[in-house]
Amino acid sequence: MTELTNVQLTAIIAALAAALIVGTRRKRPGPPLPPGPPPIPFVGNVSGIDTVYPYKSYTKFGEIYGDIIYTRLFSQEMIIINSEKVARELLDRRSSNYSDRPQSPATHAFGLNFSHVFFPYGPAWRQHRRFIHQAVKPEAALAYRPMQMQKGFQLIRNILTDPQEYAQHLNLHSGSIIMSAMYNYETIPRNDPFVEIIERAMALILRELRPELSAVLIAFPFLNIIFRLPTWVPGFTLNRKAALSRKYTTDWVETPFKYTENTIANGTATPSFVTDSLREIEGKDESGELRQVIKRVAAATFAAGAETTNNTLQAFILAMVLYPGVQERAQKVIDSVVGSDRLPNFEDRSSMPYIDAILRETLRWNPTFPLGLPHSPLEDDIYEGYLIPKGAIIFPNAWAMSHDERVYKDSFEFIPERFIDSNGELTDDTVQYAFGFGRRICVGRHVADASLWSAMTLMLATFKFSKAKDNDGKDIEPEVKWTPGVTTHPEAFKLSITPRRPGMTADMLDQLIATSA
Repeated sequence: MTELTNVQLTAIIAALAAALIVGTRRKRPGPPLPPGPPPIPFVGNVSGIDTVYPYKSYTKFGEIYGDIIYTRLFSQEMIIINSEKVARELLDRRSSNYSDRPQSPATHAFGLNFSHVFFPYGPAWRQHRRFIHQAVKPEAALAYRPMQMQKGFQLIRNILTDPQEYAQHLNLHSGSIIMSAMYNYETIPRNDPFVEIIERAMALILRELRPELSAVLIAFPFLNIIFRLPTWVPGFTLNRKAALSRKYTTDWVETPFKYTENTIANGTATPSFVTDSLREIEGKDESGELRQVIKRVAAATFAAGAETTNNTLQAFILAMVLYPGVQERAQKVIDSVVGSDRLPNFEDRSSMPYIDAILRETLRWNPTFPLGLPHSPLEDDIYEGYLIPKGAIIFPNAWAMSHDERVYKDSFEFIPERFIDSNGELTDDTVQYAFGFGRRICVGRHVADASLWSAMTLMLATFKFSKAKDNDGKDIEPEVKWTPGVTTHPEAFKLSITPRRPGMTADMLDQLIATSA
């Protein structure tokens, strides 16, 4: 028996669904549902959705149906929010009703039930959130800045040594900041074992856990039998991928935590979230429950922080290649503030608003979580005469918000100046929708912001990013493609990375870093 691909499995599921569903749309008295595409019998009204880049399809639907759209996949109802204004009114101002998460069986099957990111709104979520909030709130985030600068110095060292592996360097850089903050663990420059443990799990999860899979499993709970089948049963791949993911996530949660416990035991521990939290609960945790909370919070924080930072930095480099005028202006700004004898630091930030404008434009240009992370209302709600059903999956479409021509003219262009007002100051638009909404907003956004700013500024100060050349010396135009999945970043492309200072060597860079530290 040949193995079923996910596409074939979905087709079988759809056929089973057609035999079970007798209606095409749930009938209710009272207010109407938001508008949306016409339904197809049995399946719902999701025809025409690009399954690779669904956020783009929902954005186009917004041009027809408005800023709030209703869709249905089998019996699972979904609401797509295409404007920041509506998202603020619902997810922020009515956050008491919209702070839940839809509970997907796939989350548990793939081993993600440890992460508070996916918890339903309630006591367990609040407990986990309190722990991480103490470590990454704005005033606490300041303590990470020296470490973030040191990691930034290591990043530019790595890029100078091997520029063509820039994507790997960005990946390691993003992970190393979180590993240091959470576990007091210092990554090695290449193939770090702890980072690789986590990244292989994340790669599998982000590839497989598409919204449509969750919608099908929620609509038809009996299909969860797939995950209870032995992995040797022929004809299925999803159960084997789920079993592999559970193994990976167990390593992800346990291995770095044990490392930190060992450093505490042998007296070599330095401050970190895990170290400080374990010492705080010493003698107060007879059941071991708080130890488990700390372990899970640290693991969940790595996923959220490293993925966002890495993807955003990759988008930044692509933008610098495609928009050399932006890069040149930014480098002139840095040179005018810093000079040539040192590298920039956080004390220079207020003097360089244009760099912050680039950071915001990068977040806007291609949001890392284009469909956002889903919310779910605890009770039925009414918005502008439309019913928002209890239990629906609410997707805040960050892609639509960031490409709303009513807010961002020429939205597909990279224009940092849109965040600079007539007085040369930053505008009030901080692109907060890139970090989520309401009580579910990314709690570590202040740490992420500092990580992004330091890496972008140091790379701009040190390197020129440009198009690669062919054998005839002509520019090779990058083939811009974005990875599919829950998160997105540019696919690998050819480029040239050269030091801005002629003849720059590793020793010269180390001397410059030493004068800047």
